[in-house]
Amino acid sequence: MKDRPSEWDKYLLGMFLFVSLLIGGGTASGLYTDTLIEVAAIISAAAVFSQIPGQTILRPVLWLLVFAVALIVLQIVPLPAAIFNGLRPELLLGDPWVGESRFRFISVGVGRTVECLLYLLAAAAFFLAVLRLRAEQVSALLPFLFMGVICNGLAGAIQYSLSDDVAIVGLLPFTINAGLFANVNHFSALLFVSIPFVVYYGLFRGHLLSGSFGLIALLLLLLAAGSRAGVLIGLAITILSVIFLSARSRVSGFSVLLIFFGLSIYTMSAWTKLDAQALDPGFGRGEFARTTIEGIKDNWATGVGFGNFQKAYQIYEKEGMIFKKYVNHAHNEYLEIVFEGGVPAILLMVGYFLLLLAALARVRRDPLQKAAFLSVSFLLLHSLVDYPLRTEALAMTFAYMNAIIFHKGFAERLSRKSEMIEIDHNGDKLHVPIGTLS
Repeated sequence: MKDRPSEWDKYLLGMFLFVSLLIGGGTASGLYTDTLIEVAAIISAAAVFSQIPGQTILRPVLWLLVFAVALIVLQIVPLPAAIFNGLRPELLLGDPWVGESRFRFISVGVGRTVECLLYLLAAAAFFLAVLRLRAEQVSALLPFLFMGVICNGLAGAIQYSLSDDVAIVGLLPFTINAGLFANVNHFSALLFVSIPFVVYYGLFRGHLLSGSFGLIALLLLLLAAGSRAGVLIGLAITILSVIFLSARSRVSGFSVLLIFFGLSIYTMSAWTKLDAQALDPGFGRGEFARTTIEGIKDNWATGVGFGNFQKAYQIYEKEGMIFKKYVNHAHNEYLEIVFEGGVPAILLMVGYFLLLLAALARVRRDPLQKAAFLSVSFLLLHSLVDYPLRTEALAMTFAYMNAIIFHKGFAERLSRKSEMIEIDHNGDKLHVPIGTLS
């Protein structure tokens, strides 16, 4: 009798993802919870890679990660000071190396860049570990994601039922303002990236009733959270999920019609929420973007070093825009990455987007991969107006969704199914190879 394949790696990575969603909602630097998550990610990945080789990893994806890590490492390596002449303003010259003015770092704050390096290594380690699992194990990680979302949703529901502004202090090393997150927009991001998976769960796993209740709960929580971007994206991602995924499902058209009817009611509620608020005050995302672009113009070649946005932004800030509350992020992930990483960061982002577009042709046959593609796409869209990937909880969720997209096992499983035929044997449906029938 053939031994069953080991499943401990699935549970290890699943529990890691669940814990990340519970304690990884902070945005401040130096949080001990983030450090715990990063160390756990690297240890868990090492354990998975220590066993017998699993699924192979696409080489372009692997090389993209190598170049991303190399770019951050380059920023904390001492380089001849002469190469910085004319590349950036005097105020933003990197720190000298051990008092030696002949050598400087690209990063204007080496400590913050080292934190970003550990952050990237942890997310990459988890991503690669999931890629090593079998396709059915990757799918089996979905309940762990759902458990994390449910815990955040319950926490958010309790908060919103008590008051409009309930902050929890002391439970985690950051103030919890929405769900288990410090930032209400990031809590909303977790909710809307879960929507395609809930739709997939209802349409393809035969749980239409529980999936419908889950979808309604997510949409109501998005409305209660009040994030403008979250409300709009939640609406759009729900509509696209139903259209994109229902084409290959067994759910009747009447069920889809009912879902659209519910979405129309949600649309009216969302419009009311948006109409009651100003979209962008004078001190808002537009001003952040303009100031960040000014910084990019002066540091386009090398950037100021990852993690140093706050330090460098203040140099370009207009006097009339200096208040008690300071700007900690650009609220546009792409502008912030370019400001911190320069032209090399642009090339890496272009490379990732090309890989993502190439993957679209492969994932269109598998509903779970299509759901992951939708979630990743809308999280990237949300990054135009916020910085959701700067939290460990969403970074690990993002890594998991990308692992689903770029996993080679789903295509191999579909090709095997195409070589099988379904037959009726004593009332049971069996799949047998086509060649055995000849």
